[in-house]
Amino acid sequence: MTSGEGAVEPAAGALRLGRRNAAVLALCQALYTCAIAVDLTLTGLVGYSLAADKALATLPFSLITIAAAATTAFASLLMQRIGAKASFMLGALAGALGGAISVVAILHQSFALFCAGTAMVGIFQAFSRYYRLAAADGVGPAEKSRAIAIVLTGGVAAAVLGPAIAAGSKSLLAPTLFAGSYLVVSLFGLLSVLVLALFLRDPPAAPALAPQPEAAEPAAVAAPARPLGTIIRQPIFLAALANNVVGYAVMMFVMTATPLAALACHHSIDDSAGIIQWHLVGMFAPSFFAGYLIRRLGMIPVLVTGTLLAALCGAIALASTALPAFYVALLALGVGWNFLYVGGSTLLAQSYRPAERGKTQAACEFTTFAASALASLAAGQMLNRQGWAAVNIAILPLLAVALAVTIWWAVRNRQTALAQAMGMS
Repeated sequence: MTSGEGAVEPAAGALRLGRRNAAVLALCQALYTCAIAVDLTLTGLVGYSLAADKALATLPFSLITIAAAATTAFASLLMQRIGAKASFMLGALAGALGGAISVVAILHQSFALFCAGTAMVGIFQAFSRYYRLAAADGVGPAEKSRAIAIVLTGGVAAAVLGPAIAAGSKSLLAPTLFAGSYLVVSLFGLLSVLVLALFLRDPPAAPALAPQPEAAEPAAVAAPARPLGTIIRQPIFLAALANNVVGYAVMMFVMTATPLAALACHHSIDDSAGIIQWHLVGMFAPSFFAGYLIRRLGMIPVLVTGTLLAALCGAIALASTALPAFYVALLALGVGWNFLYVGGSTLLAQSYRPAERGKTQAACEFTTFAASALASLAAGQMLNRQGWAAVNIAILPLLAVALAVTIWWAVRNRQTALAQAMGMS
């Protein structure tokens, strides 16, 4: 076997492992999405029934994102220390525990304990948000958007089943309403642990796969880590951050308020579940083709389309509060989020060197979670005090910021490419 053959074989094996792990993480994404769909559908309603101050109805839901924000940097560092598999298993165990605590809280009508349970689910969310990045890190640059999209496709079936499970299991522990739904959250967490334990494989350490010293690649692989300040000042990182943060914050802001707004507009709990169901379909179904669209059309058209679809959600919601308007608005919001999230995540995965992975991912994920937490907290307050129309008006300036940063990055990227082409000519 020649040295060239020896270099190709490990590379091919690493690619197979990366694709296998992406498929496993897609299944884990499905289980996580089923679990979180229960919280998306019911937590605002349960919070409203348990809270003495109804303005705090969305606090338990907001604590999911707050706990995720507080955990995200730790999750990134833990993954570097003990590997993705063990870290993801710990996150799923936290989700299982959170579901169980929520069951006890509802049975005993304890708002504080319910908040503790949803916070544990937030830890599950923090680790699950790294599924897509773990998949992207396991493949080459040309396959990153595809790997991210594959993981997110795992949410498609869960998007259909999750809200239906939430509604169908709400009387499972009758006569106490909703406790059975959170028992299902716990079961999905335990199933995630089982799948991760049996099927996920951590990639070998980088030195084991590295070519021999005489090969051309080691210098690039061993490139020194830059300071975090240098990384985050890159236009590509800022574009990734803007689309991830704004996309997630806008989605959380509107989605958190939606079940309560639907009830206020005289729609039923089952109607709310159906609205969230189609929102989740919009969030995950485009993953089947989002990676292809990025490769075919380019990053800019996909990101701009995502921004416009999210704005369309606000316009539809302002025009009507009829049930079909809720469905169409939340579906448009879901598709817009998917384009912003897949595109922003792809840019993020291209913005760092291997040695910079942990701190760069942690910085982006923490900022995204923090913005999402603030958005979900603000949603309940704004809906309670100013109404559904104000919620939808408020998202438009944020989307304008994301669009501006995307265009700025595109111009800078084009200028850099032209300068490099002129330098080589």
